[in-house]
Amino acid sequence: MKKTILLIVSIIAFYSCNTKEESLPPNTYEIQGTAKGVVNGLRAYIHSDEKNRQVTIDTAIIMNEVFTFSGKVAIPSIKTITINSINGSLPFVLEPGRTVINVRKDNLYSSPVLGSKNNEDCNLYKSEYSKIPKAINDLNVEYRNVSDQESKNIIIEKARNLNTKMEEFAMEFIANNTSSAFSLLLLETQISNSNVNLEKLKSNYSALQNVIDKNAAFKSIGAKIKSEINIIEASANLNIGKIAPNFTAPSIDGEMISLYDIKGKATIVEFWASWCGPCRRENPNIVKVYEKYKDKGLVIIGVSLDKPGQKDRWRKAIEDDNLNWYHVGSLQYFNDPVARMYNISSIPASFILDEEGKIVAKRLRGKALEDQISKMLD
Repeated sequence: MKKTILLIVSIIAFYSCNTKEESLPPNTYEIQGTAKGVVNGLRAYIHSDEKNRQVTIDTAIIMNEVFTFSGKVAIPSIKTITINSINGSLPFVLEPGRTVINVRKDNLYSSPVLGSKNNEDCNLYKSEYSKIPKAINDLNVEYRNVSDQESKNIIIEKARNLNTKMEEFAMEFIANNTSSAFSLLLLETQISNSNVNLEKLKSNYSALQNVIDKNAAFKSIGAKIKSEINIIEASANLNIGKIAPNFTAPSIDGEMISLYDIKGKATIVEFWASWCGPCRRENPNIVKVYEKYKDKGLVIIGVSLDKPGQKDRWRKAIEDDNLNWYHVGSLQYFNDPVARMYNISSIPASFILDEEGKIVAKRLRGKALEDQISKMLD
């Protein structure tokens, strides 16, 4: 009898061990979703926000109220899920490991995401954030039910304060949760916000240093944020009257050239590329200005936004257009470090500096460019 009991216990133990959930391969994610009340055949999507453009990175079909995503991911990041015929989107943390999502089709945004501390913190963030638009909506209802102007003005002021709170919520959440890895991922989403508060961005970055130092993935995210902070700081110095940011970049022959080492009494920093038609059409005018004023102290440094593998094309354009001035570039298109430092999103683009390196004009072409240089050097 004792042997039989021991045998049964052994069998149960064997099956318990072998039915234990298998671990996933490294850098693999698996998302199990339930979607109660959602009809068969609808598609669910995972989206990534890349430079303010939504890119679909995974797709799943809902069948029998369930769906599954799986794939590879090395570094955690905040993504969104959308489902056809369901309003809204669901932010969540995509990261290695298993995640469970219970879709609420009447409120996709608030659907719980389970499986990791990052997504627990993300759920908390969404829950707290969602209280603000609800409060604003309540104020709208209250506004419609009052008639005297004094009461209306009080409600309007409350709504303004809530709107400000909503705009600043992400940064405040990060500041109050500096030990959370989710806060680092949230901060990464803020660097693409054109209205981001630079001082709060820098402060939160510093406060999250202990999180950044935890592993290679977080160090990579931290490096990306730091790079964007440097770019934003430099962009803040691009207004007329500001000292132009210095840069050092490789010439077409590999020599390192620094702006402050070569600037003259007047300096033109010209962003262009061999493939840019408007740039090439403007080049004869720049050549004319340069030939007229080079002996009076005009210096030009061309920054090329040519693409990888186009060095010969870049060199030929310089020779064909007689651009006999300094030329630098990294053959990285719009990802060129100098172009990013100067916040260049289209070309041709130029910055005109005085002998102290102060920006006195921007994006001048044709006669306007010649008039500006004449005013500085004649």
